[in-house]
Amino acid sequence: MAKKASKDIVVSICTGTGGVAAGGYKVIEAFQSAFTEKSLDAKFTPRTHKVGCRGFCAKDVLVDVAVNGQTETYQFVTPEKAIKIVEEHIIGGKPVSKWLVKKDYHDFHSLQKKLVLANCGQIDPESIDEYMDAGGYHAVRKALKMDPEQIIADIKASGLRGRGGGGFPAGIKWESCRRAPGTIKYVLCNADEGDPGAFMDRSIVEGNPHAVIEGMIIGAHAIGSEEGYVYIRAEYPLAVARLRMALDQAREHHFLGEKIFGTDVNFEIKVVLGAGAFVCGESTALMTSIEDRAGEPRPKYVHTTDRGLWGKPSNLNNVETWANVPLIIDKGAQWYAGIGTETSKGTKIFSLVGKINNTGLVEVPMGIPLRDIIYKIGGGIPKKKAFKAVQTGGPSGGCIPASHLDMPVDYENLSKAGSMMGSGGMIVLDEDTCMVDMAKYFLQFCKDEGCGQCTPCREGTAQMVRLLTEITEGKGTPEHIDMLEELSLMMQDASLCALGTSAPNSVLSTLQYFREEYEAHIVNKKCPAGVCKALTTFTIDEAKCTGCTICARNCPTGAISGEKKEPHYIDQEKCVKCRVCYEGCKFDAVQKG
Repeated sequence: MAKKASKDIVVSICTGTGGVAAGGYKVIEAFQSAFTEKSLDAKFTPRTHKVGCRGFCAKDVLVDVAVNGQTETYQFVTPEKAIKIVEEHIIGGKPVSKWLVKKDYHDFHSLQKKLVLANCGQIDPESIDEYMDAGGYHAVRKALKMDPEQIIADIKASGLRGRGGGGFPAGIKWESCRRAPGTIKYVLCNADEGDPGAFMDRSIVEGNPHAVIEGMIIGAHAIGSEEGYVYIRAEYPLAVARLRMALDQAREHHFLGEKIFGTDVNFEIKVVLGAGAFVCGESTALMTSIEDRAGEPRPKYVHTTDRGLWGKPSNLNNVETWANVPLIIDKGAQWYAGIGTETSKGTKIFSLVGKINNTGLVEVPMGIPLRDIIYKIGGGIPKKKAFKAVQTGGPSGGCIPASHLDMPVDYENLSKAGSMMGSGGMIVLDEDTCMVDMAKYFLQFCKDEGCGQCTPCREGTAQMVRLLTEITEGKGTPEHIDMLEELSLMMQDASLCALGTSAPNSVLSTLQYFREEYEAHIVNKKCPAGVCKALTTFTIDEAKCTGCTICARNCPTGAISGEKKEPHYIDQEKCVKCRVCYEGCKFDAVQKG
């Protein structure tokens, strides 16, 4: 039945990769169908509105329903729920309370400071008009009236550091590129993000691609470039599609091409798809790949700001760095410098994943205590298990233990702790994580993803994986630890690029903080976490077993036997150490040892 009162309805549905995977497009269709089926009159004007990542990915599909400016947020929305929301909330005027977000949703956002992500989840990423209505392209108009040297001075004064891994001051890099001899210069955006568990840059491109474009235009004017490239992996189809759409829209508005914004400035951006090689995230390998050659790093005795892409001065920053630039120009360097710490300014975006209740994308001010991220934003560890460590910086980073939970998160403190900021991956580990196995996983990743041209990295990672594998199989000796440390130092000193020099970080940090686990594997031939199959045995404590039969029913090999309501038994010859019984027991009767 149509409502006679005039209503303005906006339904915003998350269509970042997480939202799409959870069924975001089907939810959009369900809302649109419901609006049509209810024969709403002309004064009742609902609008479905797709937006980028809302951040709290664990709650997808997230939907905002705004009725005359009054917004309610729903979680875990399905097409069936969408129909009910239209009937009961939009038409009936009463929100469906059981599907609304809970306290954890508000806790997740309470300590965040969204600058780069401010428009992600708010505007339609496929609409340049919505970006402009939110203030987009105002900063670039301002910048094009500024002297390029003044722009660079503002970026330097802001304290903006590269968000792609190394944390090098962006303004100094821009200045080097501008002052390098030559008339042809390139502005590059690294959107190749390949760290396991990382999705910061992808989410920015999917949710607000125009911010990246605007930042690159400002950078090009400052540096003196007329040609830019975005290097983005082909495995990000949604991000690629929205980036290309945004570039087409920018060209239609004469924001790219010749005489942009009606000035004498010319600038164009091209998209180059990467094939998914992790090493191509390294600056020189990325440029080699754009040149249509094998993506292999080259020595950096000459900086890429002097001789980079096709031998010309080139300035490379990642997606998040470029997206910060319009904010600095628009609101001022001092405003930006007032956020964060003495040496780490602004905010940082992290993908919070792993053994954490509130999985998602977060943006926090530099210097926030690690404990606040894990427990106040992340909601702590599932099943009330103990926090063991957090791995930051991707495969090149390290593992930070519970004793460092009160550490401020910034470039310097992460480095002192034996890890790094990296691009912003943050993988939380609980008490059931084997740190030796974790180090092996990241070393194996580096081994598989290395380009193979430099002996220290190629042979070093292979030998370290062999040593770690032997330790997890119960074949380790005390000499294995000595060899791991020796190889780590050799790789740090002699590898060609940052992939090789940083690959040992996972081993060195776990040896620093969890050496006793290595020793347990080697001396006691036991895996304390019960992960390494060769060193783990699962048994059932008869005193705790209630005979509920859950373990026996779930065991894939039939290794568990026993009568109902009677203690059960595990046949060790049949047990494949899959952990199903251990993880499924509600009475802590299954013991690992």
